[in-house]
Amino acid sequence: MKTRLLTTAIFAGLFSLSAHAGLETGATAPVFTAQASMDGEEFTYSLQQTLNLVGPTVVYFYPSAYTQGCNIQAHTFAINMDKFRAAGASVVGVSLDSIERLNDFSADPEYCAGELAVVSDADGSIAASYDLDVRQGRAGFKDTRGVDIDHGFASRDTFIVDADGTIVGTIGSVSPEENVMQSLEMIQKLAAR
Repeated sequence: MKTRLLTTAIFAGLFSLSAHAGLETGATAPVFTAQASMDGEEFTYSLQQTLNLVGPTVVYFYPSAYTQGCNIQAHTFAINMDKFRAAGASVVGVSLDSIERLNDFSADPEYCAGELAVVSDADGSIAASYDLDVRQGRAGFKDTRGVDIDHGFASRDTFIVDADGTIVGTIGSVSPEENVMQSLEMIQKLAAR
């Protein structure tokens, strides 16, 4: 029990950032194509194709599947996906998790629940293209299931990307729930234009 509490405290410190990192509002969002999972099924995700076919997209970066804050954030996005869809938007999560971990996470009824796609940025190149902080993992980190985490961690930052590829909003340094609710508010304002 003490080990789990210590691990939780380490994660909280590791993932708390004092200021928003990454590209700013008005920048062009780097498009990417990568392996992703939705409801446990692997597929090739293309941000450009999503922008063309669906429109505005929430691109949210998170440290790791099956960690406390990321579990909360994924669950909060999942239970609000109908609102994002009603506003004509899609949501995609990006982390340095392997596609195998994301297959489990994307289907897990407690978290993504088959409601949103999650992209594997195993080498951190997508996060780097958004100018995000990427930290190396450390031996001994375990997820909320007790499984070793063997990858690095991107900062928790979200980009609201309009259909033309322009970043129209950025969110960082807030709680996982607030991150989702601010994302939804920005998307709903876009839809009301």
